[in-house]
Amino acid sequence: MFIQTEQTPNPVTLKFLPGRSVMESGTANFTTREAARRSPLAERLFELDAVTGVFLGADFITVTKNGDGDWHQLKPAVLAAIMEHFVAGRPVIDGATIGDAAADTGEDDEIVSQIKELLETRVRPAVAQDGGDIIFHDFEDGIVYLHMQGSCSGCPSSTATLKAGIENMLRHYIPEVMEVRAV
Repeated sequence: MFIQTEQTPNPVTLKFLPGRSVMESGTANFTTREAARRSPLAERLFELDAVTGVFLGADFITVTKNGDGDWHQLKPAVLAAIMEHFVAGRPVIDGATIGDAAADTGEDDEIVSQIKELLETRVRPAVAQDGGDIIFHDFEDGIVYLHMQGSCSGCPSSTATLKAGIENMLRHYIPEVMEVRAV
């Protein structure tokens, strides 16, 4: 098994590509060791001292380290844990499949549907390339609230991505959108 790694715009995250499907559908974001109990893979990665976050995408794993951690020391341990997990044939998620946080929770009005469509088709694929995800949270009084995950969470360029990228695009296509904010 060959696992590729890619740097992300966020210096405390690294994207690992195991060359196979990680999540059959949706994504999973683990920001604590306790939350990782649902995922044998994330739980194993949290056993490494410097790991502070694990994000599971369709075909990648983004690992976040603490500020003191050194990728030169941590990267081989992460690679070994991922390889051992997949070679052993363990499940990525235990029990019921975790649903995508962006999944519809009911009927949306036309504006929210347009926002979700643009996020799904134009934004999420782009940020997934950098090892992250952006999930729709709410639209209220002209403001779109988005939740940033994986390498996008805490990324130094996330504000620029939100304002110069996503906000400008949404405002162009949907005049009712006035601003985009992270939650």
